[in-house]
Formats: sequence, C-alpha cells, structure tokens
Amino acid sequence: MADGLSVFLVEDEALIRMMMADMVAELGHHVVAEADNVRDASAFAMTAQYDMAILDINLMGVYVDPVADLIERRGKPFLFATGYGPELLPSLLRRRPILRKPIAMDQLKAMIDSMFPGPSTKTQG
Repeated sequence: MADGLSVFLVEDEALIRMMMADMVAELGHHVVAEADNVRDASAFAMTAQYDMAILDINLMGVYVDPVADLIERRGKPFLFATGYGPELLPSLLRRRPILRKPIAMDQLKAMIDSMFPGPSTKTQG
C-alpha cells in the first residue's frame, strides 16, 4: 500500500469519526471525505474520489442504506462500522463486511487488507 487508500468516512459521532480517521491515517491511508448525515453522505458518495468507504449503519436515527446503494452503484468497496448487527440492513447489503464498535486498529487493518489484497491497493476512479 505505497500511497495508501483514499477513504470516505461516514459516522455521526464526531469523536468516533475523529478516532477512526486517526486509525485510517496510522494505517497509511487518508480520509478524503467525511459526513455525519445521510444527505451529505449521499452527495459525497456520488462525487468524491475515494477507494473505499467506511459507513456507520445508523446516522442520527436514519439508516445509511441509501448511501450504501449509491456507493455500490459506483462499484466502490465499503464496509460497515457499527454497534448494530446486520439485521438492520436490507438483505442485499447484509453480505457486506461489518466491523463491530468499538473498533480496534488490528481489526480495521485486517478488514482493509482482506478487501484490498496484493501489493498494489490503490484503485483508479
């Protein structure tokens, strides 16, 4: 992961979002867009340039599945980071990777590595 990945981070709790951004940076990647609500996340999902997204399932009482649908349409990989289980997601999104909060750095690293195997992890687009 020479340059690291560009990450789109969606999390409604500011402190958790900052902690996750720090973990992403420590792993050699960089957060290129952040959102704390479905409206802003939807806009970024369609316009921001990123390699992968990390999505909280519940954003201030609104489920993130419309954002996940937009990311999926762009063909971008994503994972969920949540205290909730997959049962809150539409059935088609339940197959996506889920990290349970609180998230440990080694868990995040292992998940990203499994999503981007091989020496070159940077994607285009």
